[in-house]
Amino acid sequence: MFFFYFGEYLLLLQKVFRRPEKWKIYQKEIFHEMNEIGVGSLGLIVIISSFIGAVMTMQIAFQLSSDLIPTSVIGQINRDSNILELGPTISALVLMGKVGSAISSQIGSMRVTEQIDALEIMGINAAGYLILPKIVAGVVMVPVLVTIAIVCALVGGLIGGSLSGAVTPGDYISGIRESFNGFTVSVAMVKAVVFGFIVTSIPAHKGFHVRGGALEVGQAGTRAVVIGCIAILACDYMITALML
Repeated sequence: MFFFYFGEYLLLLQKVFRRPEKWKIYQKEIFHEMNEIGVGSLGLIVIISSFIGAVMTMQIAFQLSSDLIPTSVIGQINRDSNILELGPTISALVLMGKVGSAISSQIGSMRVTEQIDALEIMGINAAGYLILPKIVAGVVMVPVLVTIAIVCALVGGLIGGSLSGAVTPGDYISGIRESFNGFTVSVAMVKAVVFGFIVTSIPAHKGFHVRGGALEVGQAGTRAVVIGCIAILACDYMITALML
Protein backbone atom coordinates (compact mmCIF):
# COMPACT_ATOMS: atom_id res chain seq x y z
CA MET A 1 0.00 0.00 0.00
CA PHE A 2 2.90 2.36 0.71
CA PHE A 3 4.26 2.04 -2.83
CA PHE A 4 0.77 2.51 -4.30
CA TYR A 5 0.19 5.79 -2.47
CA PHE A 6 3.78 6.95 -3.03
CA GLY A 7 3.43 6.30 -6.77
CA GLU A 8 0.09 8.11 -6.78
CA TYR A 9 1.79 11.02 -5.01
CA LEU A 10 4.60 11.18 -7.60
CA LEU A 11 2.14 11.05 -10.50
CA LEU A 12 0.17 13.91 -8.95
CA LEU A 13 3.37 15.98 -8.62
CA GLN A 14 4.08 15.31 -12.29
CA LYS A 15 0.71 16.88 -13.16
CA VAL A 16 1.28 19.73 -10.70
CA PHE A 17 4.57 20.84 -12.25
CA ARG A 18 3.31 20.73 -15.81
CA ARG A 19 3.67 24.03 -17.63
CA PRO A 20 0.83 26.39 -16.56
CA GLU A 21 -1.70 27.64 -19.09
CA LYS A 22 -1.57 31.28 -17.92
CA TRP A 23 1.09 32.56 -15.53
CA LYS A 24 -0.97 35.63 -14.53
CA ILE A 25 -3.72 33.47 -13.02
CA TYR A 26 -1.17 31.38 -11.15
CA GLN A 27 0.63 34.50 -9.91
CA LYS A 28 -2.57 35.84 -8.36
CA GLU A 29 -3.23 32.50 -6.65
CA ILE A 30 0.35 32.30 -5.37
CA PHE A 31 0.09 35.69 -3.64
CA HIS A 32 -3.27 34.68 -2.18
CA GLU A 33 -1.81 31.45 -0.78
CA MET A 34 1.25 33.26 0.56
CA ASN A 35 -1.09 35.51 2.52
CA GLU A 36 -3.10 32.53 3.79
CA ILE A 37 -0.08 30.43 4.79
CA GLY A 38 2.29 33.17 5.93
CA VAL A 39 0.27 36.03 7.37
CA GLY A 40 -2.51 33.73 8.57
CA SER A 41 -0.10 31.61 10.62
CA LEU A 42 2.14 34.40 11.89
CA GLY A 43 0.39 34.99 15.22
CA LEU A 44 0.34 31.31 16.13
CA ILE A 45 4.03 30.87 15.28
CA VAL A 46 5.03 33.94 17.32
CA ILE A 47 3.12 32.83 20.43
CA ILE A 48 4.31 29.21 20.35
CA SER A 49 7.94 30.08 19.59
CA SER A 50 8.14 32.73 22.32
CA PHE A 51 6.89 30.33 25.00
CA ILE A 52 9.14 27.52 23.76
CA GLY A 53 12.16 29.83 24.00
CA ALA A 54 11.21 30.90 27.54
CA VAL A 55 10.63 27.34 28.73
CA MET A 56 13.86 26.09 27.10
CA THR A 57 15.86 28.79 28.90
CA MET A 58 14.48 27.82 32.30
CA GLN A 59 14.98 24.10 31.68
CA ILE A 60 18.57 24.58 30.49
CA ALA A 61 19.30 26.74 33.55
CA PHE A 62 17.85 24.04 35.81
CA GLN A 63 20.03 21.33 34.26
CA LEU A 64 23.21 23.45 34.29
CA SER A 65 23.04 24.45 37.93
CA SER A 66 26.79 24.30 38.50
CA ASP A 67 29.25 26.97 39.60
CA LEU A 68 31.80 25.61 37.11
CA ILE A 69 29.60 26.35 34.07
CA PRO A 70 29.11 30.03 33.11
CA THR A 71 25.49 31.12 32.75
CA SER A 72 26.24 32.46 29.27
CA VAL A 73 26.16 28.82 28.08
CA ILE A 74 22.37 28.92 28.58
CA GLY A 75 21.96 31.43 25.75
CA GLN A 76 24.36 29.50 23.53
CA ILE A 77 22.51 26.18 23.96
CA ASN A 78 19.12 27.82 23.51
CA ARG A 79 20.33 29.52 20.33
CA ASP A 80 21.67 26.36 18.69
CA SER A 81 18.69 24.25 19.80
CA ASN A 82 16.18 26.67 18.30
CA ILE A 83 18.08 27.26 15.07
CA LEU A 84 18.85 23.62 14.32
CA GLU A 85 15.79 21.81 15.64
CA LEU A 86 13.02 23.52 17.55
CA GLY A 87 12.47 26.47 15.20
CA PRO A 88 12.09 24.54 11.91
CA THR A 89 10.56 21.33 13.24
CA ILE A 90 8.04 22.71 15.74
CA SER A 91 6.94 25.36 13.24
CA ALA A 92 6.46 22.72 10.53
CA LEU A 93 4.44 20.46 12.85
CA VAL A 94 2.24 23.38 13.88
CA LEU A 95 1.74 24.41 10.25
CA MET A 96 0.92 20.84 9.28
CA GLY A 97 -1.91 20.86 11.81
CA LYS A 98 -3.22 24.29 10.79
CA VAL A 99 -2.39 24.72 7.10
CA GLY A 100 -2.22 21.05 6.10
CA SER A 101 -5.66 20.18 7.40
CA ALA A 102 -7.13 23.28 5.72
CA ILE A 103 -5.56 22.40 2.35
CA SER A 104 -6.76 18.80 2.53
CA SER A 105 -10.30 19.84 3.48
CA GLN A 106 -10.47 22.53 0.81
CA ILE A 107 -9.31 20.33 -2.08
CA GLY A 108 -11.24 17.32 -0.74
CA SER A 109 -14.46 19.33 -0.64
CA MET A 110 -13.88 20.42 -4.23
CA ARG A 111 -13.37 16.78 -5.23
CA VAL A 112 -16.55 15.42 -3.62
CA THR A 113 -18.63 18.31 -4.98
CA GLU A 114 -17.26 17.57 -8.48
CA GLN A 115 -15.68 21.02 -8.91
CA ILE A 116 -12.35 19.40 -9.84
CA ASP A 117 -14.11 17.25 -12.42
CA ALA A 118 -15.64 20.40 -13.91
CA LEU A 119 -12.20 22.02 -14.21
CA GLU A 120 -10.79 18.96 -15.95
CA ILE A 121 -13.74 18.84 -18.38
CA MET A 122 -13.01 22.45 -19.34
CA GLY A 123 -9.44 21.44 -20.21
CA ILE A 124 -7.80 23.05 -17.17
CA ASN A 125 -4.97 21.27 -15.40
CA ALA A 126 -6.79 21.04 -12.07
CA ALA A 127 -3.79 19.65 -10.18
CA GLY A 128 -1.55 22.48 -11.28
CA TYR A 129 -4.15 25.22 -10.80
CA LEU A 130 -5.14 24.09 -7.29
CA ILE A 131 -1.89 22.71 -5.87
CA LEU A 132 1.07 24.48 -7.51
CA PRO A 133 0.32 27.91 -5.95
CA LYS A 134 0.07 26.26 -2.52
CA ILE A 135 3.41 24.48 -2.92
CA VAL A 136 5.18 27.63 -4.16
CA ALA A 137 3.68 29.66 -1.30
CA GLY A 138 4.71 27.01 1.22
CA VAL A 139 8.28 26.81 -0.03
CA VAL A 140 8.57 30.62 0.09
CA MET A 141 6.71 31.42 3.31
CA VAL A 142 7.70 28.57 5.63
CA PRO A 143 11.38 29.71 5.69
CA VAL A 144 10.14 33.21 6.54
CA LEU A 145 7.98 31.83 9.36
CA VAL A 146 10.88 29.68 10.61
CA THR A 147 13.15 32.74 10.71
CA ILE A 148 10.54 34.65 12.70
CA ALA A 149 10.09 31.64 14.99
CA ILE A 150 13.82 31.49 15.75
CA VAL A 151 13.97 35.21 16.54
CA CYS A 152 10.86 34.99 18.75
CA ALA A 153 12.29 31.97 20.58
CA LEU A 154 15.52 33.83 21.36
CA VAL A 155 13.60 36.91 22.52
CA GLY A 156 11.24 34.71 24.54
CA GLY A 157 14.23 33.02 26.13
CA LEU A 158 15.66 36.42 27.09
CA ILE A 159 12.39 37.56 28.66
CA GLY A 160 11.67 34.22 30.35
CA GLY A 161 15.19 33.89 31.72
CA SER A 162 15.14 37.46 33.06
CA LEU A 163 11.73 37.16 34.72
CA SER A 164 12.53 33.80 36.33
CA GLY A 165 16.01 34.86 37.43
CA ALA A 166 17.58 31.89 35.62
CA VAL A 167 20.03 34.09 33.71
CA THR A 168 20.77 37.79 33.48
CA PRO A 169 20.06 39.58 30.18
CA GLY A 170 23.74 40.39 29.76
CA ASP A 171 24.89 36.78 30.18
CA TYR A 172 22.12 35.51 27.89
CA ILE A 173 22.97 37.94 25.07
CA SER A 174 26.66 37.17 25.52
CA GLY A 175 25.90 33.47 25.15
CA ILE A 176 23.94 34.08 21.94
CA ARG A 177 26.90 35.93 20.43
CA GLU A 178 29.57 33.41 21.46
CA SER A 179 30.84 30.76 19.00
CA PHE A 180 28.09 31.38 16.47
CA ASN A 181 28.31 29.11 13.42
CA GLY A 182 26.46 30.49 10.40
CA PHE A 183 26.17 27.02 8.88
CA THR A 184 23.46 26.20 11.41
CA VAL A 185 21.25 28.83 9.77
CA SER A 186 21.82 27.17 6.37
CA VAL A 187 20.73 23.83 7.84
CA ALA A 188 17.61 25.46 9.29
CA MET A 189 16.70 27.05 5.93
CA VAL A 190 17.15 23.75 4.06
CA LYS A 191 14.84 22.08 6.58
CA ALA A 192 12.33 24.93 6.23
CA VAL A 193 12.18 24.62 2.42
CA VAL A 194 11.72 20.84 2.57
CA PHE A 195 9.11 21.15 5.32
CA GLY A 196 7.25 23.81 3.32
CA PHE A 197 7.01 21.40 0.41
CA ILE A 198 5.78 18.59 2.66
CA VAL A 199 3.23 20.76 4.51
CA THR A 200 1.50 21.68 1.24
CA SER A 201 2.00 18.69 -1.08
CA ILE A 202 0.99 15.76 1.15
CA PRO A 203 -2.35 17.27 2.31
CA ALA A 204 -3.06 18.34 -1.27
CA HIS A 205 -2.49 14.75 -2.44
CA LYS A 206 -4.84 13.35 0.20
CA GLY A 207 -7.53 15.89 -0.61
CA PHE A 208 -7.18 15.52 -4.38
CA HIS A 209 -7.72 11.75 -4.29
CA VAL A 210 -10.48 11.60 -1.68
CA ARG A 211 -13.61 9.65 -2.57
CA GLY A 212 -17.00 9.73 -0.85
CA GLY A 213 -18.60 12.53 1.09
CA ALA A 214 -18.05 14.84 4.04
CA LEU A 215 -16.98 11.99 6.34
CA GLU A 216 -14.24 10.90 3.94
CA VAL A 217 -13.03 14.49 3.59
CA GLY A 218 -12.56 14.70 7.37
CA GLN A 219 -10.76 11.35 7.44
CA ALA A 220 -8.50 12.45 4.60
CA GLY A 221 -7.57 15.57 6.57
CA THR A 222 -6.69 13.49 9.62
CA ARG A 223 -4.56 11.08 7.55
CA ALA A 224 -2.83 14.00 5.84
CA VAL A 225 -1.78 15.54 9.16
CA VAL A 226 -0.55 12.21 10.56
CA ILE A 227 1.39 11.22 7.44
CA GLY A 228 2.74 14.76 7.04
CA CYS A 229 4.04 14.88 10.62
CA ILE A 230 5.78 11.52 10.17
CA ALA A 231 7.30 12.73 6.87
CA ILE A 232 8.53 15.93 8.55
CA LEU A 233 10.27 14.01 11.33
CA ALA A 234 11.79 11.51 8.88
CA CYS A 235 13.12 14.30 6.64
CA ASP A 236 14.37 16.13 9.73
CA TYR A 237 16.48 13.10 10.62
CA MET A 238 17.80 12.64 7.08
CA ILE A 239 18.76 16.32 6.62
CA THR A 240 20.48 16.37 10.01
CA ALA A 241 22.39 13.16 9.22
CA LEU A 242 23.49 14.48 5.81
CA MET A 243 24.41 18.07 6.72
CA LEU A 244 25.82 17.80 10.26
